Amino acid sequence: MKNKILILVAMMAGVAFFASCEDFLTSTNTTNANQETYFDSDEALETATAPLYNFVWSNFNGKLYYSMGDGRSNNLTARWSDYIYPFTNFTETALSPGLEDAWGSLYSVIAQANYTITNIQNYSTASVSEEAKIQAYAEARFMRGVAYWYIASLWGKGIIYTDTAAQVANPIVPPHRQVDVMEFAIRDLEYAAANLSATAGDPGRVTKYSAFGMLSRVYLSMAGLTTDGQYDGTNIETNFNDGKRNAYYLDLARKAAIKCIEGPYALLPEYKQLFAVPTWNNNSESIFQLQWLKGSNDAIGWGGGNALSAFFSWSTMVGETNWGNATYASWDMVREYDPADVIRRHATIATVGAFYDDLNTENGGYTYDVTEDGYDNKCNVKKHVIGKLADNGQSYQQSSGVNTYMMRLAEVYLNLAEAILGNNETTNDPTALQYYNAVRERAGMPTKMIIRYEDLRYERRIELAYEGQYWYDLLRRSYYQRQEVINYLNNQERNRGYEWDEAAGTYVAAEDPGEGVSVATEQHLLIPISDVDRGRNNLLNGEPVAYEFGEREVNVAELYN
Repeated sequence: MKNKILILVAMMAGVAFFASCEDFLTSTNTTNANQETYFDSDEALETATAPLYNFVWSNFNGKLYYSMGDGRSNNLTARWSDYIYPFTNFTETALSPGLEDAWGSLYSVIAQANYTITNIQNYSTASVSEEAKIQAYAEARFMRGVAYWYIASLWGKGIIYTDTAAQVANPIVPPHRQVDVMEFAIRDLEYAAANLSATAGDPGRVTKYSAFGMLSRVYLSMAGLTTDGQYDGTNIETNFNDGKRNAYYLDLARKAAIKCIEGPYALLPEYKQLFAVPTWNNNSESIFQLQWLKGSNDAIGWGGGNALSAFFSWSTMVGETNWGNATYASWDMVREYDPADVIRRHATIATVGAFYDDLNTENGGYTYDVTEDGYDNKCNVKKHVIGKLADNGQSYQQSSGVNTYMMRLAEVYLNLAEAILGNNETTNDPTALQYYNAVRERAGMPTKMIIRYEDLRYERRIELAYEGQYWYDLLRRSYYQRQEVINYLNNQERNRGYEWDEAAGTYVAAEDPGEGVSVATEQHLLIPISDVDRGRNNLLNGEPVAYEFGEREVNVAELYN
């Protein structure tokens, strides 16, 4: 697939791939090269959809992925990174850096997905098979659905549109309600589940099982935003502290997770293999990864490579670009680890004395705070740090050559357990226990005979740390236990320092409780739309409106029969 991406990039040399900074709706049509003649084969459609797996997600991947998923949730402390600390501290305003890019990064995905669908519909020749067109539509709608899930979750409203050119021509429109944006995401993903192939034509392409996996996540969100039954525009939840979720969507989340698990996936035997270069990309556990190109940015083009390692590498000995010295695990994250949870901790955060044989390989490896000292008052993030070019042959500056996990099988196992737990305080359901304990067993943790919400919260946070998920877990809980989540956020001791206690052999909290953190309130469960975007479209300042849906394209009962 990556060779085909390069073909498309070469055809379009000099063409921008990203949303213009002038307006988030203005996005260059990346499938626009000789439209009238380009879509002349099934392979051409595969090439046209390839940038949906990388280039259009580049701005999202660069910062939004972890600044919200892990910064907002207080997995990270980054007191000098202005695209993280306002969100960690609950001090963001509509003028905060990063908001315009965050909103625009997701609409870049949506704009390109729409262009892809429109161009294939308008310009495919008779030599393109109907099967190939449907596959391409389904891939584009999968990406669009995922982007809309993020928008619904983060802002609580968003502009729904399917024709990018028409939207650019008339951009002053009101936003739509959160529940409608979530429903739109669901319909896109259900279409993908119904129409994507069961097997990937190229490594890394999404399949119907990828769509079912993503639906298991989105249905769990919808379960807290609606009351009873399938969403019909009226059954919108208004009591976010009643402790109840819509049983209809909980059941769909269960069914979707099972459908995904029936696919060709398997947990990797060892947790550390997930983040080791030889076994990282498109492994048996990967359900959806952003597909980054390997090579220097000069060779592959800016936007095609994965820059995440640059933001987490803490020294010149562990990364070609090292911006991550002051971006490290929060005290709340460090203290969260069960002392027995050493396998996941070692692969996720670097602690005093931890040895990594994949770093500094020409000198026999790297021991944290020993190979280089001065790291006893922090735990840097290891998960995205894979070493230098000399260590693995693929780490260039701001281009690591590894993919970004957007969903993997362990999450679906936990989604299934959560759906089965449902509105109960506990469950000992055999299926829930089987998949929940599979995640723990791989981590070397003892199995449990009963599952509570707190068990799932811990497991999700530790298993998926720094994979951009924890804030959305907390948001999902806030749809039916709002005050509990607000209380939790205010008890995380954000910005508190810590240090290694040699005598105790553990980390201890510093006396300084941390500064600059505002009290979290209900309004902090959403982030503001940037002042720049509100200035371009003053209707974004108003109340969201209902979206007018047409008939459902997919019969849900048939989808899960």
